[in-house]
Amino acid sequence: MPQGLVLKTTGSWYTVLSNGKKVNCRIKGKFRTKGIKTSTPVAVGDKVHFDVIKEDNTGIITKIDPRKNYIIRKATRFHHEAHLIAANIDQAFLMVTLKSPVTPLEFIDRFLLSAEMFFIEAKILINKTDLVDKDELNSFIEIYEKAGYECIPMCVPEFHGVEDVHQRMKGKLSLISGNSGVGKSSFIQAINPELNLKISEISDYHQSGKHTTPFSEIFEVTKD
Repeated sequence: MPQGLVLKTTGSWYTVLSNGKKVNCRIKGKFRTKGIKTSTPVAVGDKVHFDVIKEDNTGIITKIDPRKNYIIRKATRFHHEAHLIAANIDQAFLMVTLKSPVTPLEFIDRFLLSAEMFFIEAKILINKTDLVDKDELNSFIEIYEKAGYECIPMCVPEFHGVEDVHQRMKGKLSLISGNSGVGKSSFIQAINPELNLKISEISDYHQSGKHTTPFSEIFEVTKD
């Protein structure tokens, strides 16, 4: 039976990398993560087994290998369930912004707690530092560094901090997470321009981002 790594999830379809080829797969039956109810049974980073449908060369996922870890957040539509963000990751980067838009401290704390539960090393990327007063930035950094989290100031358009984080990602399966509009797609695009990711501007009225990346996906961004 073919095996592979889940690269992308869109809700009903999963892109699986198997022997250098990408296979579009669906799931058959119900999969549950032990101990929690999840709105998404399969996550990027999962190692899966699947049957090939010869008629259209798609696949049916039949088994998910045990996960060494996973990270979750509260599902937006079903509050009694959790949403699987990623599995089997080596490290997590939470991208935040102190302005345009403001990332709530409660959101940051929930993410860090989720990573802590499964012993996932987490760091905080502070993007758009060109918009923030130096004292405000230092105050934020002091709060989280006292709690034991490394904070990395960034300004993606100026490429400040980008290469530093890029080097830290090499050889590891890394999660980049954060609210809409903080610059996740811009950062990934900066370290691999060939990806041609969709990037949107911040809404002036709401000071919030648009959901330009409505699914989870693994990108190769560490080519030497």
